[in-house]
Amino acid sequence: MKGHPGTGKSTLAHALASTLKFPLIDKDDIRDSTFHLQQQHSIAAAAASSSSSFVSLLNDLSYEAIWRVASTQLHLGLSVIIDSPLSRPTHFDRLISLAASAGAQPVIVECKPSDEAKWRERLEGREKSWHKPSSWEELQKLVEGYKGCTEYDVGHVPKTVVDTTAPNVGVEELVSSVVDFIDSFRGRFSKCVPSSS
Repeated sequence: MKGHPGTGKSTLAHALASTLKFPLIDKDDIRDSTFHLQQQHSIAAAAASSSSSFVSLLNDLSYEAIWRVASTQLHLGLSVIIDSPLSRPTHFDRLISLAASAGAQPVIVECKPSDEAKWRERLEGREKSWHKPSSWEELQKLVEGYKGCTEYDVGHVPKTVVDTTAPNVGVEELVSSVVDFIDSFRGRFSKCVPSSS
């Protein structure tokens, strides 16, 4: 899965995993488990210097964990869904390398809501998390920090973009559309990796 926070990618990823019976590897699950490390470091860092490099290290650790879990599943012959923003080309490159090592074909499912007001409402209405933006202003700051790197060419990798705020289109319709997209590649590849960042 690919997309900014609050775009509906986790909702869609969970629905796809349930429908397809694929293991779901969620970066937020891994990142959530680093809370106590960050909390302990923040106390020590408060007296010393900024903890932004440590936060970045924990984020990188979260990605490393999802790549390793995905690798194990793929090498067992399973298709997987990776729920992460996939916001940086380096993460995409790692996904491609991982898929190649397992003989799998990645498939990108990017969530891009066209209705900014609905997106904002969704973001600000969801359960608060210590490491995710919870306000529109926090999201804008995060996106600005990417400096446009989230828009990159995926080359030969099959990709579909879904509008998670389209009028009169529910999760079931989005799942059906994505499953049809994935099915169009099943005959060509032994394993598909639906992914999106």
